[in-house]
Amino acid sequence: MHMIQHRTVDVNGIRMHIAEQGDGPLVVLLHGFPESWHSWRHQFAPLADAGFRVVAPDQRGYGLTDHPDDVDAYTILHLVGDVVGLIHALGEEKAFVVGHDWGAPVAWHTALLRPDIVRGVAGLSVPPPSRGAEPPLVTMDKKFGGRFYWNYFNRPGVADAEFAKDPRTALRKLFHSASGDAPGDTKQPLVDADEGWLAAMPYPEELPDWFTEEDLDALTESFSDGFTGALNWYRNLDRNWELTAPWDGAVVTPPALYIYGDRDPVPSFPGTPEFIESLPARMPNLHRRPIELAGCGHWTQQERPDEVNAALVDFLRACA
Repeated sequence: MHMIQHRTVDVNGIRMHIAEQGDGPLVVLLHGFPESWHSWRHQFAPLADAGFRVVAPDQRGYGLTDHPDDVDAYTILHLVGDVVGLIHALGEEKAFVVGHDWGAPVAWHTALLRPDIVRGVAGLSVPPPSRGAEPPLVTMDKKFGGRFYWNYFNRPGVADAEFAKDPRTALRKLFHSASGDAPGDTKQPLVDADEGWLAAMPYPEELPDWFTEEDLDALTESFSDGFTGALNWYRNLDRNWELTAPWDGAVVTPPALYIYGDRDPVPSFPGTPEFIESLPARMPNLHRRPIELAGCGHWTQQERPDEVNAALVDFLRACA
């Protein structure tokens, strides 16, 4: 079996770094925030061994991929365009698309906008899109008085500077606080804008087995150019709401799979638990009921690689 290979491809007007392994039907793995291709390290060999060609990019604004300066260059249409361009740049007409955290909305929207090229779609942590009555930043500002982390991230330069002061510590705290290993109940991620987000997060002296010091080193290195590109995704939330108006009420039609942890803050966002319950009725080709992983936090495929890999292989084989 070949090891993971790295190269750069020209995609949708940017240079994109990818990691790849295996041969067979293409599976594109899309990371979330604040991550990189490396967040899929536990998936490469199992999926390649199962007969698939596995490709994980650093997405736009991350790692070794280009970081456009313009905030407007990070809309959901740009991100879907990157995935479509990547599939074609790899010489394929169709692919499976799998996403975690922010990568999940990119995967879901790729399936929604271009079902002709998506063999199947899987989302981890973040469920399929559901367009609310008003822009998401407006909604969360009203619900939480401007303290929700999306609204904090939307302040130009603020979170960028907070995380860039000590990227390794910032990532260490963020990963621990949203994991299933963090003590206490799952909480809504609220931020005191004057103190910053990291101030209230405990510093974990020891990292869990699934996220080693070496993993943290690799992740920290991928943010050597800062966090602005990654944060620009959040700064387009309301713009994305406007841009996706033509698909209001549309459903994801390719075969679909959704996996989440019961200690992940994201599935407990306002209205989300009820939405997840309704998914089987909403999605005509949902592979099976949403898979809930007990004790799993936000970093789904890293915290529970064996269960996620088994579910993905089952899903991919059923659709291949």
